[in-house]
Amino acid sequence: MVQRIGNLLLIVVLLVSTGGHWALLQSVAWTTMLAENMRSETFSAAVKQTFDGQHPCKLCCAICAAKKAEKKAEFPVSLKKIEFPPWAAKLVLYAPTTFQMLKAQDTFAESPTLPPPTPPPRALPV
Repeated sequence: MVQRIGNLLLIVVLLVSTGGHWALLQSVAWTTMLAENMRSETFSAAVKQTFDGQHPCKLCCAICAAKKAEKKAEFPVSLKKIEFPPWAAKLVLYAPTTFQMLKAQDTFAESPTLPPPTPPPRALPV
């Protein structure tokens, strides 16, 4: 039960963070508009009037205004150019004069094999 509530809460948070709530509200608005338009017109005319964008309902206007207000609240991104301080002296790299080769080690072969613990560990209660 607790896991289901947690999963449901996670889904809701993901929907809100990705803007899914606006899509859900817009779907409700379109469904309501289509039902209202079908009362007085044919199906094809009601669908055309619902989705043409020329006849928004109050909920559509409210969603549009809320989306614009949400976009204004975002922080502006300011890109800055990275500038490095000038070097007083030139950087010169020298090759090493000696090179020491280390011998390869096989750590797997040297690892001890231990017997399993007795008694075996118990499983955690779920």
